[in-house]
Amino acid sequence: MRRPVARGPRFTRVGVWAVLAAGPLALAVAVAVPRTTVAQAAPTPKAAAAQQAAVADPAGMAEMFVDLWLRADASMPDSPEAAAVRALVADADLPQRPRAEKQAPATSRVTAVRTSRTPAGWTVVVAAISEQSVEGAPLVRYFAVAGTGGKDGGALRVTGAPGEVAAPETAPAEEETFNQPVPSTGVLVGSLGEFVRAYLGGGQGAGVERYLSPGVRIAAPQAAAYERVDVEDVAADSRGALADGAQADGARARVRLRVTGVDRAGVRWPLVYRLEVTARAGRWEISALDAATAAPPPTSPKSSPSASATVASPAPVVSGGAR
Repeated sequence: MRRPVARGPRFTRVGVWAVLAAGPLALAVAVAVPRTTVAQAAPTPKAAAAQQAAVADPAGMAEMFVDLWLRADASMPDSPEAAAVRALVADADLPQRPRAEKQAPATSRVTAVRTSRTPAGWTVVVAAISEQSVEGAPLVRYFAVAGTGGKDGGALRVTGAPGEVAAPETAPAEEETFNQPVPSTGVLVGSLGEFVRAYLGGGQGAGVERYLSPGVRIAAPQAAAYERVDVEDVAADSRGALADGAQADGARARVRLRVTGVDRAGVRWPLVYRLEVTARAGRWEISALDAATAAPPPTSPKSSPSASATVASPAPVVSGGAR
C-alpha cells in the first residue's frame, strides 16, 4: 500500500520561488493574500498596555506634521513636502512664500512640548527652533496641532493646519530642596568627586562599582571623554550629610553635585547631578543617580557586604580635584 505524499511544503516552496521570479509586484500581491491562521499566544496585559500607549501618543505625529508643513509651499503644490502634508490632511492650507524668494525656508528643529486631551480629541503644542536668528538669538515659534483618535489604541488623525500660539506657561519654580551646603573638605565631597571622575572618564566607567551601594548598577555614558573634571559644589537636603564622623548604617541623603568637565577640545561643560547617598560601613555610597540608575538585580541570600570596597584613589583617566 502506497503512503500518501505530503505535497504542501514542496508546493509552498515552489510558489515562493515563482513569486520571487515574477518580481516585486507579484511578491506584494502574494503577501496580501490571506494565509492559514496560526494560533499565537495572546500578549500579556503589560505588553498590550505598552503597545497601546505607543500608538496612542500623538506627539510624534504632531512633530512630523509641523516639520513638513513648515517646509511646504502653496506655490509648489507638487513638491514632496506638500504631498506629504496632504497625505495627512487632504485639505490643509499651506504657507505661501513670495515667488521672488528663491531660497528654501530656513530649517527648523521641532519638538513637542505639551499634550492636552479634550472630549473631542487632542492638541499638541510643538516648538520649532529655526536657524534664522533675531539679534543673534534663535527664533523659536510654537504651533498647536489638533487631532482625533488614539483612545483605546485607535489610529491618530490630524484635523487641520497648525495655529501659531504663545509659548506654554512654565510651572512656578519650586523651593530649593538642596539648601545645606556640604564642606568641600568633607568625606562626602571626596567620595563624590572620585565617583564622578570615574563616571565621566571616557565612557569606560572604570572603578565606578566601588562607589556604589550593593546591588546598584549605574552605566557610564559611552560618549564622555573629559580630560578634567572638577567638583564646584555639593549641597544636601539634610544636615546629616554634613557630619564628618561615621554615619549610622542606612542613613540616607539626597545631594546635588555641580561639576565642570573639560573635554579634549578644551570646552568647559557645566554639569549637574542629583544623587542619593547611603551610609554603610563608615562611608557614603551612591545608591541612586537620577535618570541613570538601572534597576537592581535580584540579590542572593549569600551576597556579601564586601561587594563594595573602600573608596580608592581617583581614577587616572582624569585629573583635577574637589574644590
